Amino acid sequence: MKKTLVLFISLLGLSGGAVWAEAASPTDDLKPVLNELTAILGDESLKGKSHLTERREKIMTVIKRRIDFKEMSKRVLGRTWRKIDSHEQDHFTALMTKLLENVYIGKLESYSGQAINFDAETVKNDRAQVTTLVENGDQKIPVHYIMKNTDSGWMVYDINIEGVSLVRNYQEQFKSILRKDDYQGLVKVLEEKNRSFVAEAQ
Repeated sequence: MKKTLVLFISLLGLSGGAVWAEAASPTDDLKPVLNELTAILGDESLKGKSHLTERREKIMTVIKRRIDFKEMSKRVLGRTWRKIDSHEQDHFTALMTKLLENVYIGKLESYSGQAINFDAETVKNDRAQVTTLVENGDQKIPVHYIMKNTDSGWMVYDINIEGVSLVRNYQEQFKSILRKDDYQGLVKVLEEKNRSFVAEAQ
């Protein structure tokens, strides 16, 4: 459980609070953001169930500045993305964003100061991979951020943790639903899943 927590702290530890330099590298765009997220997670005034809504809103505000949820959703949905209209694409992106919030924010809230060190950067045209090492006891766990250069700077659209791609993981989960129930069936599954998280939090 501790290992999983550390991994997803790194996975979601992204934002864009810094002012963008014109020639900022992918690493430059990621580095300042971790400080903002860990400050929120370590803020004693935001801890506890009574501050749940405020805390999660702050965390998601940080995350949304650096993760391109629309690009991530497009890749998760694959060919089906091209078959739905722009309104449906926006709705699916909102559902996917909420799912990630519901699944991982609870893990983030147990953050206890694990070190995250930037290790390597590879850039090819408008794509990049930034590798961090998350210290977990005696282990250093590699977490790779897959990024795309956009008008908003370098944005994350996939995260690979110990060889497991977040996008590919959800692609596999959704394939069977799409085969059985088509796109509308998948939407209903995601809507119900998100509703269940809300009920559990009350």
